[in-house]
Amino acid sequence: MNPFQSLSRPHTRIKLCGLTRMEDVRLAGELGVDAIGLVFAPQSPRRLDIPVARRLREAAPASLAVVALVMDQPIDEVRKIIDFVRPDVLQFHGSEDDMACRHFGMPFLKAIPMRGVEAGQVPAMLAGYPSAEGFVFDAHAPGAPGGTGERFDWDLLTRRIVGRPWLLAGGLTPSSVGDAVRRLQPWGVDVSSGIERVTGIKDAARTRDFVEAVRAADRERPPAVSSGADETYSPAENEQFPREHDEQS
Repeated sequence: MNPFQSLSRPHTRIKLCGLTRMEDVRLAGELGVDAIGLVFAPQSPRRLDIPVARRLREAAPASLAVVALVMDQPIDEVRKIIDFVRPDVLQFHGSEDDMACRHFGMPFLKAIPMRGVEAGQVPAMLAGYPSAEGFVFDAHAPGAPGGTGERFDWDLLTRRIVGRPWLLAGGLTPSSVGDAVRRLQPWGVDVSSGIERVTGIKDAARTRDFVEAVRAADRERPPAVSSGADETYSPAENEQFPREHDEQS
């Protein structure tokens, strides 16, 4: 299956990150979101040990892409996560360069820290990761974990990102995500603290409200039209998260 299929109508992918409980994984599957994130970053309060993460991964339906979030961890530690948890995608959240990220031979997303960044710096930051399947723009500072609930200046992303998918993260909530989708038209949105009751514990009602807000915003967007006039990335493309065993044409 080609994971990069076009849709007749724009579709914003939804990634629920920092899941720690079986019931949250089940709810993600019930709601039909696109991906869940399991956090292994040492500094994160949502960090999972491998046995727990493996149980959560095994509970995930086939429709969910499972993303393992790591941050400046030793190669053997990341390899152990891959071997025992078997994520579909890696997400690198630290200072890893492109070579370190592609070392594992898996599709990966690179988190881009947006705190203190100026608009003119963004293209060079992305150019440093030619092997990335896509990017996660978050509000954290370099070297800090995400999931803070803070928001960065969205005006930094008003120009469309060329060539690859990107997810908006940082400060998204059920009340703010609809505006974000309508305004920025990202390929996807990534939420953690915005749907939590307390740190690491997702709230089912807030999760449902978040998903519905994204889908309501999508329904307001017109059908995608591919003109072929330029190579600018269209948010209507790339329907699914990349998966390790997918064959791309």
